[in-house]
Amino acid sequence: MESILETPACLSISKSLDSCYDSFTGLRLLVCLSISSSDQIFASLSLMDHLKDNESIYNGDIENEGAIVGHFDRKESSMSLDGSMREPLLVKSRINATSQIAIVGSKVYPIESLDYEIIENELLKQDWRSRKKVQIFQYIFLKWTLALLIGLLTGLVGLFNNLAVENIAGFKLLHTSNLMLENKYIAAFLAFAGMNVFLAICAGLLCAFVAPAAAGSGIPEVKAYLNGVDAHSILAPSTLFVKIFGSIFGVAAGFVVGKEGPMVHTGACIANLLGQGGSRKYHLTWKWLRYFKNDRDRRDLITCGAAAGVAAAFRAPVGGVLFALEEAASWWRSALLWRTFFTTAVVAVVLRSFIQFCRGGHCGLFGQGGLIMFDVNSSIPSYDYNDLAAVVVLGVVGGLLSSLYNFLVDKVLRTYAIINEKGRGPKILVVICVSLLTSCCAFGLPWLAQCTPCPPDLGQQCPTIGRSGNYKKFQCPPGHYNDLASLFFNTNDDAIRHLFSSINTHEFHLYTLSIFFVAIYFLGIITYGIAVPSGLFIPVILAGASYGRLVGHVLRSISDLDVGLFALLGAASFLGGTMRMTVSLCVILLELTNDLLMLPLLMLVLLVSKTVADSFNKGVYDQIVRMKGLPYLEAHAEPYMRQLAAGDVCTGPLITFCGVEKVENIVHALRMTRHHGFPVIDEPPVKDAPELCGIVLRSHLLVLLKAKSFTKERVLSGPQLLSTFHAFDFAKGGSGKGLKVEDLDISKEEMEMYVDLHPITNTSPYTVVETMSLAKAALLFRELGLRHLCVVPKTPGRPPIVGILTRHDFMPEHVLGLYPQLKSHHK
Repeated sequence: MESILETPACLSISKSLDSCYDSFTGLRLLVCLSISSSDQIFASLSLMDHLKDNESIYNGDIENEGAIVGHFDRKESSMSLDGSMREPLLVKSRINATSQIAIVGSKVYPIESLDYEIIENELLKQDWRSRKKVQIFQYIFLKWTLALLIGLLTGLVGLFNNLAVENIAGFKLLHTSNLMLENKYIAAFLAFAGMNVFLAICAGLLCAFVAPAAAGSGIPEVKAYLNGVDAHSILAPSTLFVKIFGSIFGVAAGFVVGKEGPMVHTGACIANLLGQGGSRKYHLTWKWLRYFKNDRDRRDLITCGAAAGVAAAFRAPVGGVLFALEEAASWWRSALLWRTFFTTAVVAVVLRSFIQFCRGGHCGLFGQGGLIMFDVNSSIPSYDYNDLAAVVVLGVVGGLLSSLYNFLVDKVLRTYAIINEKGRGPKILVVICVSLLTSCCAFGLPWLAQCTPCPPDLGQQCPTIGRSGNYKKFQCPPGHYNDLASLFFNTNDDAIRHLFSSINTHEFHLYTLSIFFVAIYFLGIITYGIAVPSGLFIPVILAGASYGRLVGHVLRSISDLDVGLFALLGAASFLGGTMRMTVSLCVILLELTNDLLMLPLLMLVLLVSKTVADSFNKGVYDQIVRMKGLPYLEAHAEPYMRQLAAGDVCTGPLITFCGVEKVENIVHALRMTRHHGFPVIDEPPVKDAPELCGIVLRSHLLVLLKAKSFTKERVLSGPQLLSTFHAFDFAKGGSGKGLKVEDLDISKEEMEMYVDLHPITNTSPYTVVETMSLAKAALLFRELGLRHLCVVPKTPGRPPIVGILTRHDFMPEHVLGLYPQLKSHHK
């Protein structure tokens, strides 16, 4: 290290570095690598002085998800260039614009990146060379077995959710209807609102006290995880428990929410639980499971779980695969496609088997709802140019309304963020208030509708009494029904089915559809974000279907399309404009409706609505990811990144180790920083000149130090370490259960000893030259699923590494903070 510090670039500040170097007890700080002016020199020195004065702050460990986030990681600390601390933007604008902490539930937690890169060190290479064909077969077989279990369990959970919601909500609606038949209207309202509030409180208590991360749909968190971001408890077993039962209580409570978004999160949680690689606590230490103690295999399983969740929610296996490909996953390959398709096929088989069982009346009040969703194949869509023009208008207006929907959802979520910071009590109070408002709308608005005579020769009971159906009596006399009550006094799935129905085109009046659309539109906005598991699919489909059926009535003079088909196209326009998906939504809707003839119209309305909505804002899930502060890497680089090189965002100080390092230096580095990766540099006499050996991970260093495989002299001890350790000793623990720096117990004598880092050093890290454009480096970083990207100098005679790019270095807040003049190029 001394040879590096004696390079010409560092000699001029060597005296200034002496005190700082002593305070780090020999820790190597390559501040000279990022210094281009005297101002930067003094900024780096003031940063080191700040660290020296606040050493006690930086004793957190990377595996401790609840630790302090104030680490110093090149530019990853929340410090400005003048060395002063910079507060998160959460308090001012209710969003977190840093990439070190994120909003999970209602609190702010530190986040970590995931290691999707294949580590190639001597220990792992030895393990791969020693593996026999039978072990490789075991690994492949177990992958497919876990995919089978994910599909099976997700299908069973999806079935359980539907059965529970249909029976609980059915009992509530049946009891209320019986009181209405006896003209006990006040008692009916009190029973209706009371049961809704009770169910809402149950869901709110679970989210507030057991797993705050279970609130919302969970799709943004799953997207972020598959992009390489790990946040606190987003896939924990407690989150899975609350997601299942909280979703049941929330949907049964009559909230304008769906269980489809939470099912995606549920499938991901199930996959994460199966992919933990075993647990000593629960005596699941079967040696086959240890193959999956890495982020790469867990990512594949969670992708399968997300696809299985969509398949279980909509009974759409192909749509689930395409959803994972288009919306959830940031990285894809053909082998993953096969496993994902296999998983969703298992879900479809499970659901189909139980549907046949439930049709025999063995599932209580579970009738035509839930899994048997929407059937509009009674109408044959034949269309001409006038119909296509009507569909385009439908898509344009749908895109405008859905972009407004996203805008209002974002504002409401920011408001709820203020309330949620005040504690659990206010969160429960908000849940109760929204539940009462929803109950008042569902019970009060149907009184504004007129009673409609039952159509003759209908072929079904009218009004329906004692069961689910289209025609609700409510307060009407015999032989009449209340069309608005038929929408409000049903489960959300049944309401969608009625809107899609083509049996009676005059079932709903324009006045009824207008009231229902406005109510569902705004109830969906204010409900999303409260402390209950809530999906956006069903509220958006409900609003879009009522809007589409309304437009179908208005445009009847110029279009011959059926109003039920207009309802489906309206739902598609809202889905495309809100979530900005096209292919997966198109296939999901086709699988729901079982009618391939509608494919051209669905494609047209999805493309139009998405194009219109993209002109105003981003998709709702992208907005939520940004609001939560999750450092999500987009598939495209920002235009201003082409004006910068990779070396322009590399800032110091950079901490490196020698190939054979002193134990004391490593311990101090682990205690004083939260870095996950450290460059290892071979210096004379090991090499003729300083040479980058690779990167060593923090978790690997902790395992090595815990075993105390030290030597008294600075000598190579790689062969001894290779015979002492096995590759699985360095496998990542599940759910942040790895070693912490506090677990180390090293004496003063051992601090003076040395340890050989070569066997655990990744000798083939991804590197880019410092002159590569930042845009090109960002695409490389995302496509390869990296956590560290080494930047090396272009010219010889310099230190072998300029810096390390992490996820934070590509975030707009970081780049534009370094170069404010580029803000005009940032949209």
